[in-house]
Amino acid sequence: MSTTHIAGASVSTQANVYFGGKCISHAVTLVDGSKKSVGVILPASLTFNTGAPETMECVAGGCEYKLPGNSAWFKSNPGEKFSIPGNTQFDIRVKEGSEPYHYICHFG
Repeated sequence: MSTTHIAGASVSTQANVYFGGKCISHAVTLVDGSKKSVGVILPASLTFNTGAPETMECVAGGCEYKLPGNSAWFKSNPGEKFSIPGNTQFDIRVKEGSEPYHYICHFG
């Protein structure tokens, strides 16, 4: 089941806009100090760099992703998650004509 609400959070009201508007997110900080971002990726093929390890949770839509050191693409649909190591990069794509990929990125 997908996360539908994040309780007890502080949300940055200014959006982070990446890749010419193909990815837009808002930073979220929980009471315990943990950080997340909530966003959407429009149809595109993008490469992201990571600092901390990340877990991407699909809330709506879907995407395909390719992890470091792997040539295979995997699908992520609502309610599914995938993890990326820190200090690396990963590829993500949302096909043209598809619903945007709505996600929560869990850091750490």
